Formats: sequence, structure tokens, C-alpha cells
Amino acid sequence: MRPEKSVIYRHIPRPDPALLARAAGFGVADLHGALGLVTGRMCLMSPAMRPIAPGQRLCGPAITAWNFPGDNLAIHCALDTAQAGDVLVFTNGGGHQGALWGDVACGFAVRKQVAGAVVHGACRDTDAIRALGFPVWSTHVSVEQPEKRGPAAVNVPIVADGVLVEPGDIIAADADGVVVIPRALLAKTVAGAEARAANEVRIRARIAAGELPLDILGIRTVIGNAGIEQKDCTWEDDQG
Repeated sequence: MRPEKSVIYRHIPRPDPALLARAAGFGVADLHGALGLVTGRMCLMSPAMRPIAPGQRLCGPAITAWNFPGDNLAIHCALDTAQAGDVLVFTNGGGHQGALWGDVACGFAVRKQVAGAVVHGACRDTDAIRALGFPVWSTHVSVEQPEKRGPAAVNVPIVADGVLVEPGDIIAADADGVVVIPRALLAKTVAGAEARAANEVRIRARIAAGELPLDILGIRTVIGNAGIEQKDCTWEDDQG
């Protein structure tokens, strides 16, 4: 149910800490793949959501904030509810109007040991944020001054960069992008990521031993079943 007026929920459902620690050991690619073809795509934010610095990564439960376009009151309220290890997820609908996140709020987040921020909208003060070492992903960079009037909603379900994010969902992010793992799917996703990682270890060992990916992955069979013709000549030779 969507809130009918501005609201701040001060608590979120929290994932099992042991499962969260296991999930943190995997990159976004493995977690995305483990979610499956359909759910994995539905839970993956677009390539527009990029880290502001190289080498950033995070994995933690979502603290959500819906902001009115041009306003960032909700992000300050969300930051007040956050605990160490949480990931702040903000949206204003994705526009560049009114920077949602800057270095002042970021400094406080560092003091609270928040894991990072995912901003569907604009952040600013990027050099200062890099200097603080605080992980941030955003869809825009803009210095445009925000208002702090509301309306606002904190720790409610939001849609950030096209993905449904519910409070307490697990946010994983690295250089490849940002994926949202629904809390109910965390155990299954972790198990799937572990299986994928183990399989990739086996594949790399077989490649090191001289086998070809075409054979290991069964690509030759796929080519045959698809009826793809292979010609032992150049394209130019085939035109005559």
C-alpha cells in the first residue's frame, strides 16, 4: 500500500546477518545471474546507475527515501534512521533537478558507518565524496540546489531506476552495476551465486588445461541446433 501522506518509518525488516555476509562475498554479476533470467533482469538497475569512483562495492539492507522532484528532505530523514552497514536508496523520479546527495550528508553517513548510497537522481560534491571514500552510485551529477520542504516518504517501497526496492531488500553494487535482491529471495540467491562461482572455477581449470569454451559450454551444439551455417571461406569469397 502506498502512503497517502508524508511519512517516516524508523525501522526496516532486516535480513539474516549470516546470509548477508555470504552475499557480500559475490559480485553483482553472480548475484544477478543467480536471481534467474526474469527476476534477475527485473532487479537490475540500468547502466545509467554508475559509481562515482572506481573500486567501489557494497552489500547491505536498503533504507529507502522518496523525494519530491527538486527536494531532498527525505534523504536527511532516511539518514537519521540508518544503521551501520545500511545502504541508502534515494529517488526523486530520476530527474537532475535538485541534488539529492552531497558531501555534508555524506560526512554524517561516514560517521554512522553507512555502507553507501544509490541515488536515482543527482549527486554533487563528487570530488569531496571521493575523498571521503564513501561509495555512491548515481544516475546524474548536478550541483542544482535542492529544497527541503517535502513531501517525503522514508522506508516505504519505492521504484529506483526502474526497480522496485522495498525497505530491507539487499542492495549489492560494484563496478558492474546495482542489483536489488528481495529479502525473500536472499537464501536462494546466495546458494545460486555459490553454485555459479564453483562452476566458474571448474570452467577456468578446464580452459587452463587446454579445452575450448565452445566445447565446455556446449556452444557447438547450440550452433547446430540453431541451423547456423558455417562456411570455410571469407565473406568476399562467398559473394562470387
